[in-house]
Amino acid sequence: MGYFSQLPFDIRLEWGSNAIEHMAGDVDCVIIVDVMSFSTCVSVATKRGASVYPYAWKDDSAKDYASKLGAVTASNTRRFDGAGYSLSPLSLVNIPAQTKLVLPSPNGSSLAFKARDSGAAVFCACLRNLKATAIACAAYRNILVIPSGEKWPDGSLRPALEDWLVAGGIIAQLPERNPSPEALAAAASFHALPATALRQCSSARELIERGFVADVELCLATDADDRACRLQHDHFVIQQGTVAC
Repeated sequence: MGYFSQLPFDIRLEWGSNAIEHMAGDVDCVIIVDVMSFSTCVSVATKRGASVYPYAWKDDSAKDYASKLGAVTASNTRRFDGAGYSLSPLSLVNIPAQTKLVLPSPNGSSLAFKARDSGAAVFCACLRNLKATAIACAAYRNILVIPSGEKWPDGSLRPALEDWLVAGGIIAQLPERNPSPEALAAAASFHALPATALRQCSSARELIERGFVADVELCLATDADDRACRLQHDHFVIQQGTVAC
């Protein structure tokens, strides 16, 4: 599979879980992008001082995992009815500091859970912390950016424009590097399309039609959060020492 490794280049981009399996072992930094909405949830919650534990499976085993950690479990469906936490970023805007939150998701959370053993530093990126993530990751020699994408009803990957665009935005803010053609294409897309256009992308329209307009606005708040989110052992926390100004 060497011809898919993008090895001549120090910034690489590939979609989904296969990117971790085939490419994460050759880099020292992995950036996972799942804008709508795992990555946004992580940025919102960690900014409040919470710790977010990714979990790959949306079933009752998440509660057992949380129990072992002394954590609370987010609902495995997107909802916000004023009770508990979920994949709705709005449900997390008032999460108390020091909360341990297990956040199941079949996309970004699953990728982060899988990336824990890669040996690379793992970051979680969205529009809210785009600049902060680029600053935090600039010191790494070889970087793999993974737009998570969404899932079709049959479980196959649905490439998501918002993830591609944010991946490109991070790459565009890493100058004087040698990005792969895949990475360059994403960066060019970021320059070509304003983030505001994402209100009309498929993922946003789905959320809006389901009544999650506020979630879309939270997801599209570019650089609203000034620190990156890094995986520390098994949970995401705010990256200390680097602030986006």
